[in-house]
Amino acid sequence: MHQKQLVGEAAARLVENKMVVGLGSGSTVFYTLKKLGSLVSEGLHIQGVATSDKTAELAREFKIPLVNLGAVEHIDIAIDGADEMDPYFNLIKGGGGALLREKMIAKAAKRMVIIADSSKNVEKLGGFLLPVEIIPFGWEMTARHIQRLGGSSKLRLRSDNKPYVTDNKNYILDCNFNFITNPAQLEVSLNMIPGVVENGLFVDVPTDVITILNEKVKMFQNLKN
Repeated sequence: MHQKQLVGEAAARLVENKMVVGLGSGSTVFYTLKKLGSLVSEGLHIQGVATSDKTAELAREFKIPLVNLGAVEHIDIAIDGADEMDPYFNLIKGGGGALLREKMIAKAAKRMVIIADSSKNVEKLGGFLLPVEIIPFGWEMTARHIQRLGGSSKLRLRSDNKPYVTDNKNYILDCNFNFITNPAQLEVSLNMIPGVVENGLFVDVPTDVITILNEKVKMFQNLKN
């Protein structure tokens, strides 16, 4: 069993009966969804809130009941992956393009569990390009504003060289800020730019992290949350 499967299944075992569960996106969360589907078939009663259309499709495939975010008062636990994670529980997310809905669900969750294999653990964020979701109108101007913050950016394209479009009908700029020394400040500065919808910096969001350390599954709690 490889690392992604180990941490994905470990997170699924945190889910209890009658919980509302935020269902993240990505290759690691796939194993959480698969395990949750198995638990549902054995009698676990939950409602899932999907962070992306692709996740919703997988949840239906695994027979996980779904509900819209607006139809629930809160989310008991959300489980999601990360593209990078530093020692201070700061993340870069959005490589799969679902960062806006992922952040909305993370903020609504009482408990936010991040699952990541050991390759995602870094000392400083920024090795992975930072996704920024923007509206299509005048996107070139938005990119220039981002450049003034010290980052270069590139419009994310599909395989046919047309702009990648998110589930929310927006574009994504993949931005290079080298190593990010102040994630909290950059998160706010980016979101103040007109045309920016949301960015992939998740600052001090997780309550728990499940990862691999010394070839074993380990869970770390964020004592600040």
